[in-house]
Amino acid sequence: MKVLFIIQGEGRGHLTQAIALQQILRDAGHELSAVLVGKAAGREVPCFFTEQIEAPVQPFLSPNLIYDTNKGSINIGKTIRTHLRRGGRYARSLRAIDETVQNVKPDLIVNFYEVLGGFYNLLYRPAAPMVCVAHQYLLLHPQFPFPKNSWLDRQIVNFNTRLTALGAHKKLALSFRRFEQETGHGLTIVPPLLRRDVKNLRPATGDFALVYMTHHSLSRQIIAWHKDNPELPLHCFWDNPDAPEVQKIDDTLTFHRLNGPRYLRMMEQCRALVTTAGFESVCEAMYLGKPVLMVPVPKHFEQACNAIDGVLSGAGASARTFDLSVLADFLPYYQSPQAEFQAWCGETSRLFVKHLEAVTTNADSVLNAVSVKAVTVDVQKSFAPSAY
Repeated sequence: MKVLFIIQGEGRGHLTQAIALQQILRDAGHELSAVLVGKAAGREVPCFFTEQIEAPVQPFLSPNLIYDTNKGSINIGKTIRTHLRRGGRYARSLRAIDETVQNVKPDLIVNFYEVLGGFYNLLYRPAAPMVCVAHQYLLLHPQFPFPKNSWLDRQIVNFNTRLTALGAHKKLALSFRRFEQETGHGLTIVPPLLRRDVKNLRPATGDFALVYMTHHSLSRQIIAWHKDNPELPLHCFWDNPDAPEVQKIDDTLTFHRLNGPRYLRMMEQCRALVTTAGFESVCEAMYLGKPVLMVPVPKHFEQACNAIDGVLSGAGASARTFDLSVLADFLPYYQSPQAEFQAWCGETSRLFVKHLEAVTTNADSVLNAVSVKAVTVDVQKSFAPSAY
């Protein structure tokens, strides 16, 4: 089976999930033929991804969330206005996607929450079936625990989620924990996708907290808290393109550019993780038995949902700002869900291979049935009595 990935490249979550799925597919004897990564203007695909994905990578311009650098929150109005103006450029991205698909001729397309992947599937109708993979599809589940008074936010996020899956044959919803399977929205609940590098780590408890933030503007909150609490060593990973690889503020505060191997080494040794409530980072910490403080980016509804779901799943605590005092308060009472979570993740490979192979098998059956019907009609026409 030849597979092509289309990936939303914002943050690191979908990228690391793609690496994990590539490893699973390769072990099952399948081939990842090409990878298309949607990225924002001015950003590059991280080196750790291109080094580990083991397939040709082609970036394309894609919509992304735009942040208010002064407030450290998402600027919803600017995000919408910016991407409406870029409609022509996104049309070129769709053509570039189609060119790669036509050249590769995959048996299956896997879309990791890229909205242009959904539009491509609707507008270009590729021969290969599409399967969509993301935690966000779990938000379509009627039992998902949403924040209170969030009806409008829920509709907006789920509208975008449905756009990413236009015409998809299956939606695989990644989940911290087991959910009742829900067929009303075509959902299949599956365990998280964790890279082999994470599963091979040997966790220990160090004296520092590891911090991961999706946008470097959030660093101001970290620096402000650190000035009043310098006794806790912090190693922070950010996406600041203007910063050096390692920026040491003082003896107990250091910022690092995104670096996959270094991040995993520190995840292995840290005392706890503080993160902007991205699904993948929380999963990695849960697998290693690390307590998590989840701090959703302001106005980022998906992360607010992740934080609630993460707390219910036993990952740790949540806070509205990077007030790491909350971390110190809950650590004495933390009970790790590591054993149960690892057992759930132990089913990942089997379930993904089963579901992906089933899609291509069913698609082949449909095509064969259509072909047989067409041949039958042609034969009937050939032997039909002449009209004259």
